[in-house]
Amino acid sequence: MKILILNWRDINNPEHGGAEVLTHEMAKRWVKSGHEVTQFSAKFLGGHSEEIKDGIKIIRQGSANIRSLDMPVHIAAYLWYRRQSKGCFDIIIDEIHGIPFFTPWYVQEKKIALICEVASTIWNAAFSFPFNIIGQNIERSYFHFYKDILFFTISPSTKTDLLQMGVKEQNITVLPMGLSIPKGVHGYPKEKDFTLIFVARLTKAKGIQDTLHVIAHLYKIYPKIRLWVVGQGDSDYVKEVTNLAQQLKVKDYVKFFGFVNQEKKFELMSRAHLLIAPSVKEGWGLTVPEAGYVGTPTIAYNVEGLRDVIVQDKTGLLTQTTPEQMSQMIIKLLRDKHMYRKIQMGAQKLAKTYSWDQTAKVALSKLQLT
Repeated sequence: MKILILNWRDINNPEHGGAEVLTHEMAKRWVKSGHEVTQFSAKFLGGHSEEIKDGIKIIRQGSANIRSLDMPVHIAAYLWYRRQSKGCFDIIIDEIHGIPFFTPWYVQEKKIALICEVASTIWNAAFSFPFNIIGQNIERSYFHFYKDILFFTISPSTKTDLLQMGVKEQNITVLPMGLSIPKGVHGYPKEKDFTLIFVARLTKAKGIQDTLHVIAHLYKIYPKIRLWVVGQGDSDYVKEVTNLAQQLKVKDYVKFFGFVNQEKKFELMSRAHLLIAPSVKEGWGLTVPEAGYVGTPTIAYNVEGLRDVIVQDKTGLLTQTTPEQMSQMIIKLLRDKHMYRKIQMGAQKLAKTYSWDQTAKVALSKLQLT
């Protein structure tokens, strides 16, 4: 088959997330199975306009930032597609991140929509007025045009959201998820002082501000506690976050690493005692099993996506969605070494069951039947 993937970012984009990992891990396995895969994504600073990555042809045009003055990647994809010869592709995967590529309007080939999460409340957390209102209205309306399209998603929570949006249950496939573990990854000794780690893009939706409030609660009781922040974000927002750390008087307890490579990320997750994930919402929460793989359990808000990947009191902890509640649960865990060890072992055991091979196999079987 000749497969075209339309996605706002690709795996080499410095701002890529779990959705891009999922996409790339499936696509490179499809290539190994003899299929031809092309991916169209947004350009980024330092990225080539075209390149081959693990056998996947990646084409980059347009911007992933809808607030940018540059042409949006969604429009660039439409213009590029219209220049292709008829019948170039057998199937097209339309990845939805808040805004879809609207392929039902112009693509004649078979189509599948891939969506990790229905944004809903994320619009208010991620965008200010009027972009939040515009995004919510677009999201509520575009599902009408996808009513006859098959959907791939990654969690029961997102499946429930899709059903509420009017997508037929028989059109939804929940893909099993996998893990990408760098070669040579091994466990490191935990830090002497209790250390939390936050691994995500620095946005309001991911909860970095709540994370700082958690540290503000905890350092008064545990003055040697530390927080490692791994990830980057918009420069203005990063400045806002660092200012908040100073206002809360926790700047000396927080270390911002910015973007790090996979090897360094796993090292830091291994050395930390607990991954903290106070997101507004997730599609699944890929960093949770990543941290679990190296023996670091997660404490997270009890929200869509995260509750799909954490088994309460067995592989991690889910709390009510306030820094105060999260802080109280962390304190409780710090005082119960038996519980910590139990959750640590459970997280590690569950993480080792995930396989991208199975993800790619399930998805490809659906593509071939479409």
